[in-house]
Order: sequence, then structure tokens, then C-alpha cells
Amino acid sequence: MSLTYVFQQDDLVLIGVFLALVGMSVLTWYFVFLKALRLVQVRRANARFAAGFWDAQDLPAAKQLAATSPAPLARLARAVFEGLHHFQSSQHTRLGDSCTTDEFLVRTLRNALNREGARLQAGQAVLASIGSTAPFVGLFGTVWGIYHALLTISTEGAASMDKVAGPLGEALVATAAGLAVAIPAVLAFNAFSRRNRVLLEELDAFAHDIHAFLTTGVSLRRGAAA
Repeated sequence: MSLTYVFQQDDLVLIGVFLALVGMSVLTWYFVFLKALRLVQVRRANARFAAGFWDAQDLPAAKQLAATSPAPLARLARAVFEGLHHFQSSQHTRLGDSCTTDEFLVRTLRNALNREGARLQAGQAVLASIGSTAPFVGLFGTVWGIYHALLTISTEGAASMDKVAGPLGEALVATAAGLAVAIPAVLAFNAFSRRNRVLLEELDAFAHDIHAFLTTGVSLRRGAAA
């Protein structure tokens, strides 16, 4: 069974099914490669930033590193430093008037963690949608192919193999295509979800460390006074 048979029959519905599956497959592999590359870059950037941040000679040097690094940990540190500076220098902090520095830091860190979590989840919804809908798109093509086979039998009055092989082949190919698109999307979604959880745990640990550093003046990683 060749896909060229589908296009030769000028069946717009079935052609649309296969084009939709091709588009889903392209999107899946685009996000797989894009997110895999991004996660590798994030992991390396976080490792470099964490090592440099906790080994900084003083707080200004740590702030300078946070201002120039593209790592998610650096964005978290930047959000804390900028928020703390605004909190300490502003005379009208609105909600900040009724909270302590510690409470303000916790709120700032929580908001920054939420933003980084949303960044990490980018593209996940597309993979989840493709993984859940592609089998049904293929199933629709299967049903349509069987419907054509039944029409052929009804018209010809006989169920000879040469009459129904084409439509049944379309049905089988549509089923296989739907699964071929869905399986990589589901596997990629699960793999990226696990990796995102690891990165979020790393961000959460860093948030606790920098909170302790700014509120007590002691670095948990270095065990030295600021």
C-alpha cells in the first residue's frame, strides 16, 4: 500500500487526514529537538552560574554575575535582588508596607519560580495535544477507509480483494500513521516532564539557599558569613 494511492483517488477527506498527521509529526519533532537543545543549554548554564555565584568574592560580584548570565537560576537571583532593592528603597510599597523583608522575599521567590516553571512548560501543551489527538485523527481515517470499502462492495455487488484492497489499505495506513505520530509525542512529553521536575527542584533548592543567604547572611553552600 502506497500513500500515492490516497492522493490518486482525490479523496479530500482522507488527504486532509494524512496532511494533518504530517503537520502534527513535523510539530512534534520540531518541539522535541527545540526543547532537548534548550534543556541541555539550561542545565549547563545553571551549573556554570551556581558555581560562579556561590564562589563570588562579594555580593556586588554575585549581583553582576546574575545580571549577565542567561541561566534560569540567574533570573531567579535577579528577581530577588531587584525586588529587594525596590522594597528597601521605595517609600510607598503598597502591599509591602504590611509585610516584613522575609515575607517579601518569599513572595518574590514564589513569583519568580512560577515564571520559570511556565518557561519550562513551553511547548508541553502542544506535545500533549498531539499525543492525545493523533490516534483519533488516524482512527477517523480508518473509519473513512472502511466506509469507502463498504461503498465499493455495495456498488460492485462483490467483495473481491482487488476491489476493497485499496480502501482497506488506506484505513490501515491511517491507523499506523496516527500511532506513529502519537507515540513519539507522548514519550517526549513524559521525558520532558521528568526533566522539568528535576530543574524545578533545582530552582527551589536555590531559592531556599538565596533566601537564607539574604536573611541570615550565611551561605548554606559555603558555610561562611556574607
